[in-house]
Amino acid sequence: MRFLGNVVATIVGLFVFCLLTLIGIGLIAAVVGGDSEVATVENNSVIELNLGEVSLDYAGKFKKPWMSAFSQGDGLGLTDIINAIAIAKTDNNIKGISILNNYTALGMAQTKELRDALEDFKKTGKFIMAYANTYSQKEYYLNSVANTIYLNPVGDMDFKGLSSEIMFYKDLQEKTGIKMEVIRHGKYKSAVEPFLENKMSDANREQVTALLQSVWNTTLEDISKSRKVTIVQLNDIANQLMARTPTLAKQQKLIDIIGYEDEYHNAIKKVLKVAQKDDYKKISIADYTTKQLQEADLSTTDDQIAVIYAQGEIQSGEGDVNTIGEISMNRSLQDARKDKNIKAVVLRINSPGGNALTSDLIWREIELTKKVKPVVVSMGNYAASGGYYIACNANQIFAEKNTITGSIGVFGILPNFSQLTSKIGINIEQVKTNENAPEYSPFVPIDDKFKAVTLEGVEHIYKTFVGHVAEGRKMSFAQVDSIAQGRIWTGSEAIKIGLVDKIGNLNDAIQAAATLAKTKEYSTKNFPEFNKSFEDMLSKLPFVQSKSDFIKEEIGIENYKIIQQVKKLQARKGIQAIMPYEIDIR
Repeated sequence: MRFLGNVVATIVGLFVFCLLTLIGIGLIAAVVGGDSEVATVENNSVIELNLGEVSLDYAGKFKKPWMSAFSQGDGLGLTDIINAIAIAKTDNNIKGISILNNYTALGMAQTKELRDALEDFKKTGKFIMAYANTYSQKEYYLNSVANTIYLNPVGDMDFKGLSSEIMFYKDLQEKTGIKMEVIRHGKYKSAVEPFLENKMSDANREQVTALLQSVWNTTLEDISKSRKVTIVQLNDIANQLMARTPTLAKQQKLIDIIGYEDEYHNAIKKVLKVAQKDDYKKISIADYTTKQLQEADLSTTDDQIAVIYAQGEIQSGEGDVNTIGEISMNRSLQDARKDKNIKAVVLRINSPGGNALTSDLIWREIELTKKVKPVVVSMGNYAASGGYYIACNANQIFAEKNTITGSIGVFGILPNFSQLTSKIGINIEQVKTNENAPEYSPFVPIDDKFKAVTLEGVEHIYKTFVGHVAEGRKMSFAQVDSIAQGRIWTGSEAIKIGLVDKIGNLNDAIQAAATLAKTKEYSTKNFPEFNKSFEDMLSKLPFVQSKSDFIKEEIGIENYKIIQQVKKLQARKGIQAIMPYEIDIR
C-alpha cells in the first residue's frame, strides 16, 4: 500500500509541476508579450476582414496584467475593429478591404454598426470586394456593402426574410409534473407565456411580428441602397426564393460575378495593378487593429471620455466580458467619476437584462455619476429589461434602428416538483417553529401566502422600475406603464415612444458625450478592468475548456445551446428583470 501511495504522490507531484511550469510560461509570455513584433503595413495593401473570432464589443482588460495571458481570444472587440477601419480610410498604404468567406457571430445591431463603418470607408473611393462559397442571410447583409460581390458557381444564397421561434412548456409541465411557478406583475402577459400556455397569444404574435418586421425593414433599406434594388423587389425575391442559386442571385442583381476564389484574387490584383503571377500584399483586420491599438497607447490627450461596456446577462458579483456584475460596473463608474481627466461617461449596453437587484445597484451608481459628469448610453444588439433599467436615467440614449429594447417588466419563476414527487411516491413533510419559517421548497406545493408576499415584491420592483424610467425619460408613470408590460421594441420604434433619444452608433454617443462635456480634443478610456483570481485563471486553461468543446462535438451546437440555457435558468437567483425567452432571429 505504501508503494502505491508513493506512486500516486509522484504522479500528483508531476502534474502540479507541469501545471506550475505552464503557468510560469504564461506569466513570462504576458510580461514580454508587449515587446513582440508589430505587424507592418506595406504600401498597396488590402485588409482582409475576417471576424469569426469576434462577437463582443469589448474584449476586456484585467487589473492584474498577467491575467491577459490566460484570457480567451486575441483581445480584440468589435469597437476596436470599427475604430481601425476608420483609421484605414486615411491610411495611404491601405487601398481596399477584402471580405473573404466571412463568418460572423455578431448580432444584427452589431452587424449594422460594422456595415455602416464599411459604408463610410467606401466613401473615400477605396474599394471593398466580397467573395463567398455560400451566403447566409446575415453574412449577405454585411457583404452587400461591397462594390463587387462574388459567389462560387456551385454556392448558394439564403435570402428569405426573418423568422423566430419560441418554445412553450405548458403541456410538458403537465406530463412530467415539473412545473414553473410564475409570479408576475398583473398585466405582464407575454413574458411568461411559454410557461402558462401551449401556443402564442395573438398579442404576443403581434409584438414579435412587429419586431421582426422592423429589423427586416432596416436590413432591406441598407441592401436596397447598396445594390440599387427597390425594397418591393427585395421582398419579392425573398418571398419567391429568387436568389437561391448563383445564377438567380445575379439575375436579381444581388451579386455581381459568379466565379471561383482564384478569379476573385486575380480581380483584386487587377485593381491594385499587380501582375497576375505575383501575390498582392494583405494584412488581417486583427493584425491591423492590433497595430493601431499599440500606436494609440502612445498618444493620449488630457481630456478623456470613459467608455464602460455592460455586455451579457446581469448577475450579481464581479462580472466578466460575458456577464454584467455590479462590482466591476460600479467600480468603473466610481473610477470614472473621480478621475478629473475623464469629462464624461458613455455606457455601452449589450444585454437582455437579468437580476433586478443588481440592475438597481448599477442604476444608483449611474445616478450618482450623472450628478458629477454627463452619462450617455449607446445600445447594441439588446438593451432590454434590466438592460434598459441601467440605461433609463442617462442624459441621452442612442440605439441602432434594429436594437432590441424596452421589455420593461419584472417576474419571478420558481421550479416546483411537487406533482412529480407525488407521482413517483415521494412525500415531503416540514417541521417549523413559526408559520413563515420554511424557505421555499420545490418539493412542496407553493403556499398561497408565500405567493402573495412574493407577488408584493414583484409589484414593488415593477413600480420602482417604471418610476425610474418615468423620471429618467421625463414621462408620467401612466405613460411608461402603457408602453411597458414587458413589451419589446426596436430602436426605430423606441424613438417614437420616448424610450430612446437618437438613432446612432457608439461613436455618435461618444461625440454627444464630448459635446455635453464641452470638450473637442479627447481620447477614450475603456472600462471595466476585471479583478480576477487565481481560480478564475485556472478555469480558462485548455484542459478545462476542452470539456465544452467535447460536448459540442458529441451532441451538436444546437443541443449544446439548450444545455447552456438550462444552466442559465438554474443560475438565476432573485426577482428577474430579463427577457424571459431568447429571441433568435433567423
